[in-house]
Amino acid sequence: MLPTEAKEIELRGIGASPGICIGKAYLVDREGVKVVPKYFVNPDRTANEVNRFKKAVIEAKDDLRQIIGTMPEDLQQQTNILETHLLLFDDKMLFGRTVDFIRDDKVNAEWALKTVVGQIKSMFQSMENNYLKERASDIIHVSDRIMHCLTGAESVKISDIGKRVILVARDLSPADTSQIQLERIKGFLTDVGGKTSHTGIIARTLDIPAVLGLVNATALIRNDDILIVDGNDGVVIINPDDKTLVEYEDRQARYEAYRSRITRESHLPARTADGEMIQVQGNIELPEEVVSVIDNGGDGIGLYRTEFQYMSRTDFPNEFELFDKYRDVVEVMAPNPVTIRTLDINGDKALSYASNGNEVNPVLGLRAIRYCLQNPEVFHTQLRAILRAAAYGNVRILFPMITGCAELIEARRMLKEAAESLAAEGVEHNPDIEIGVMIEVPSAVIIADQLAELCDFFSIGTNDLIQYTLAIDRSNRNVAYLYDPLNPAIIRMVKHVANVARRKNIGIAMCGEMAGEPIHVPILMGLGITEWSMNPHAIPVVKRMVRGLSIIDARKFVKEIIDLTSAEEINRLARERFSVHINNGLVIRQE
Repeated sequence: MLPTEAKEIELRGIGASPGICIGKAYLVDREGVKVVPKYFVNPDRTANEVNRFKKAVIEAKDDLRQIIGTMPEDLQQQTNILETHLLLFDDKMLFGRTVDFIRDDKVNAEWALKTVVGQIKSMFQSMENNYLKERASDIIHVSDRIMHCLTGAESVKISDIGKRVILVARDLSPADTSQIQLERIKGFLTDVGGKTSHTGIIARTLDIPAVLGLVNATALIRNDDILIVDGNDGVVIINPDDKTLVEYEDRQARYEAYRSRITRESHLPARTADGEMIQVQGNIELPEEVVSVIDNGGDGIGLYRTEFQYMSRTDFPNEFELFDKYRDVVEVMAPNPVTIRTLDINGDKALSYASNGNEVNPVLGLRAIRYCLQNPEVFHTQLRAILRAAAYGNVRILFPMITGCAELIEARRMLKEAAESLAAEGVEHNPDIEIGVMIEVPSAVIIADQLAELCDFFSIGTNDLIQYTLAIDRSNRNVAYLYDPLNPAIIRMVKHVANVARRKNIGIAMCGEMAGEPIHVPILMGLGITEWSMNPHAIPVVKRMVRGLSIIDARKFVKEIIDLTSAEEINRLARERFSVHINNGLVIRQE
């Protein structure tokens, strides 16, 4: 009896790295050691058990160091991800608790490690912030290495795979992905993870398609199943039929042609058709993402969200730790600018070790510059690190959530104080850096003329500006339909801020998501925004659109839409007027 043909199955996850690939599945068991026995240890043998655990940690660290030492050239910029894992081996939460558990409960090292990791995993996954949730995976990857060394279990080496395949796993550690050989691995997919996971970051660095967060892909996929991985839309198709294969082969060809065209042009300047220059820069959250900004032709870093370096920890980083990361980014980007935003925590990015109690509405609470001014020791440490990094390149500082002049004056005073302390100690730094204000609340818009007297540039953060202006909780699905950057109120606010900046002769930038949408390009040009910062992958398309448009036409268009009464009208008119430019810059996907 002939086997029945496998039925096509479509899965949807998170597109962590763009691109389309088609190939056979290769399942990798990354579940670690599934069965961990529990047994009690005689009190006089606990020291030996602790030593056995410590020996396994040393062995696991040595294995990881070997991987770091043999990382391919394409990933040399990502070694700091694995170096972070090296630090986790000595982390008090993991190492210290496991040793204490062995001693206190008189149990074997394997059981102690499994129990402690389970507790840590539960703690991280109970957090609301997605970035923090994903940091649980870092702990798990490190513990799996230790467990393999404790049990003597063999682990699959991705570097040993000898055929051209698509990797399928419940999860892949950064160490796993760092072993990927591009001539053999077409792409990969996992049950867990997301865009901000280290695995997602490395996938984008490798520039191979990846879909994460599929939940149950490993349960549905078998070795040698034919897979389509669409990293653009976050789609995975198992055993596609002939019609689907033909469709995606066409999509793949068109996407590759688009990428080739865009890549060739990405390093050209964003000069408008009538000769005006627009600076198109990238937003980053982690130092390793700077590579993506460079590869996509970014003119600098327009927004470095520093809070993410505080989030995968149990306490505040020290000055040297911050300085070391900032310097790496600044040196790589030099002489292009790096705009470092000071700590913007609480709100939707709360730190467990910096809690201010259970605020009823944290978005309206002690966040960003308010937190920093009330915690001067934390702020002082970061300011010193930024000033030190400024000695190695072109650094600008950006203060978030400024609502009035008093906050800005106090922040400037503390910046000066930090510079003076470095000078007194003879520490190399650069005190002469540009100071920027994020315009993201209505009060800042209203007093923009006053703020302009106290800073060198504005950077409009549209994500929060929309939220606060329209009274919309960005995470509330019930009102998500109201969240629109083209709302007439937002357009007028941006226009006002840009006009003030021009009159006061200071820089004007935009670093919110609005800057990275092609449909917004002619509007931002017409409003007078001269510096845009966005997701690095949006840079080539935006630059291409800028080169096809003129400032004069964009200004005329803004005059047409400024009195319109709905976002729908503005959106419709923009698409009608600039459809040729939008379609020329984007891949037109088949519906």
